[in-house]
Amino acid sequence: MNIAVVKYNAGNIYSVTNALRRLGIEPTLTDNPELLGKADKIIFPGQGNAKEAMACLRRNRLDVVLKNLRQPVLGICVGQQLLCRHSEEGDAECIGVFDAVVKKFHPLRHEDKVPAMGWQEITTTENPLLANLGAHPYVYFVHSYYVPLCEHTIATAEYILPYSACMHKDNFYTCQFHPEKSGKTGELILQNFVEL
Repeated sequence: MNIAVVKYNAGNIYSVTNALRRLGIEPTLTDNPELLGKADKIIFPGQGNAKEAMACLRRNRLDVVLKNLRQPVLGICVGQQLLCRHSEEGDAECIGVFDAVVKKFHPLRHEDKVPAMGWQEITTTENPLLANLGAHPYVYFVHSYYVPLCEHTIATAEYILPYSACMHKDNFYTCQFHPEKSGKTGELILQNFVEL
C-alpha cells in the first residue's frame, strides 16, 4: 500500500507520518504531483493559516492536483478547511471540493475560548471512515475555524455551536480533529482510511 502525505507548510505532517508508521505503514512525504497521482491513498494534513497554506499550495500547483485526485484523500484539520470553497481566515479562496465556507468561532460566553483545544465527543453516522468507533468517541481538536454542518457532514461536534467534525464527498474524506493525536480512536480512523 502506497500512502502519500502531502508535503507543504503544514505543521502536523510529521505527527501524521509517525502515526502511519505506528500502523506499520511507511508513507511517502512528497509535493511531487506525479508521486501523488500514483499513490494508492493521499493524506492532506494541515495546521496553521489558511491563506498562507493556500499560497504555498498554489505555488506548486498542488491545489489543482489535489482537486483532481481520484483515489481516496483524507484531509486533516486545516486540510479539511482547505478542501472547502472559501475560508474566513485571511479571506482565502480554497480548493473547492466541498461547497462550504469556513467560519471563525465567535465566543458567546466568557468560558468560550478560541482556539478550541482539547478532547471532545463527536456524533458519528454510518460511514466506512468511522466504522467501529463506538457510541461516543472522543477525539482531539485544536482550531479557531470550523466548517458549518452541511450535506457532506458525516460526524458532528459541538463547541459554541454544532459543526462538521468529519465530511465525505466522493473520494474525499476529512477530519477537523487530529486523528494522529486522538489515541486509539484516531488510530482506528487512520486504519479505516487505509482499508477503504
